[in-house]
Amino acid sequence: MSFTNFLLILSVFISFQGSSQNTVIGTFPGIANQNIKLVGFKGFQTYAIDSVQANEKGSFLLSYSDKDYGMGYLTTHDNKSFFIVLSGETIKLKGESFALAESIVTIEGYENKIFGQYATEHPRREQALSAWGYLEKIYAKDSIFVVQTVPKQAIEKEKQRIKTEDSLFLTSLPKKSLVSYYLPLRKLVSSVSTIAQYRTEDIPATIAAFRKIDYTDLRLQKSGLLTDVIESHFWLIENSGRSLDSVYIEMNKSIDILLANLILDEQKLNEITEYLFKFLEKRSLFNASEYLAIKLLNEKSCTINIDFAAQLESYRTMKKGNIAPDFDFEKNIIAPDYDASKQPKKLSDLKSKYTVVVFGASWCPQCPQELSKISGLYKKWKEHSVEVVFVSLDEDEKIFKSFVSVFPFISICDYQKWENPVVKNYHVFATPTIYLLGNEREILLRPNSVSQLDSWVDWYLVQGNK
Repeated sequence: MSFTNFLLILSVFISFQGSSQNTVIGTFPGIANQNIKLVGFKGFQTYAIDSVQANEKGSFLLSYSDKDYGMGYLTTHDNKSFFIVLSGETIKLKGESFALAESIVTIEGYENKIFGQYATEHPRREQALSAWGYLEKIYAKDSIFVVQTVPKQAIEKEKQRIKTEDSLFLTSLPKKSLVSYYLPLRKLVSSVSTIAQYRTEDIPATIAAFRKIDYTDLRLQKSGLLTDVIESHFWLIENSGRSLDSVYIEMNKSIDILLANLILDEQKLNEITEYLFKFLEKRSLFNASEYLAIKLLNEKSCTINIDFAAQLESYRTMKKGNIAPDFDFEKNIIAPDYDASKQPKKLSDLKSKYTVVVFGASWCPQCPQELSKISGLYKKWKEHSVEVVFVSLDEDEKIFKSFVSVFPFISICDYQKWENPVVKNYHVFATPTIYLLGNEREILLRPNSVSQLDSWVDWYLVQGNK
């Protein structure tokens, strides 16, 4: 054997030794001859770990390495999935199919057995707690039952027993096991809707638990729960029964804690805050998204991704109460019954009390539908002194003119797409983007849909004039 070949074999051997392989073995007759994939989690994303075709008996063997440490799931072509713990142990499973979770038995794999046991028992405990909580309220408020002290004491005792049993199960898990981290986190996330509806007394403690989460922990990134943790945290604050002002105070407090936790990890800071920003925007929690944007832009000890920073900058420059930039109506203006001698030359020439500025394009998936809604509402809006100006990001003159020919409002386009100076001055980073301006171009509202804008018109203008 040559020395070169010897070195090659040695390097392969060392590489194999440095990254141990673990196996997932299963037998599921219901998925015989189907392709089976093992998928892992990385932050907000998933990735394929291994795949294989099951034999005629539904048996298969998949491999995963130490770098896949975390949660994962098995899936077939019909997207039926079964979650497993990739903790470095050999996992042996049997059942009918992934769709029939009750048929699946974990033959080998300590952490997976624990995971399966808790996944079965915890929901039943939660159901029982909710039922006892419902009865407790009846015995506390209904005049027929309020005098019955023995049942009330029994209910409280049983609730406490169930909670203690659940807590003891979790605290008894080996401290270094993955399930000792994952199961309490999953319990926290899964309990949010029940707590908001039935166990409101637990809301403060649950919010406090969310605030203690370390977002830099690799186990969280590999848990598949990152999205749920963020959304559940802020959804619970939103639905905690507080006044809206109080909701924003609590959200801002959570944002401060989150940023303090992430400040030394720029990659995670950008990924997580961008996701949170979009979530708050989607739920129209604009005060909180504005607070997050300003905090990030003012943070000097980290670097924000350029595209994300551009989104955030729109909140500093184009926030409610600021004056929107004026802009000229270019020669490519399209308006019904166009008369150059009578048409306004720029935005500030409009005589309406309110102006809606809409940014969009023919190629934008949502724009045609939203602009059609505006067209249908335009007559009503016009009666209440609301004008509309559409700024198109189209690049082709024929396409632009064809697209806007049916609109009853002013449309303009300079065919520079994102390089349009108006688009840049208004810090537009997505289409459609809508601004509602007052008669002095003061920014009154940044609606996330035409429906929200129309609700504003109905509430402040239509109803206000009656």
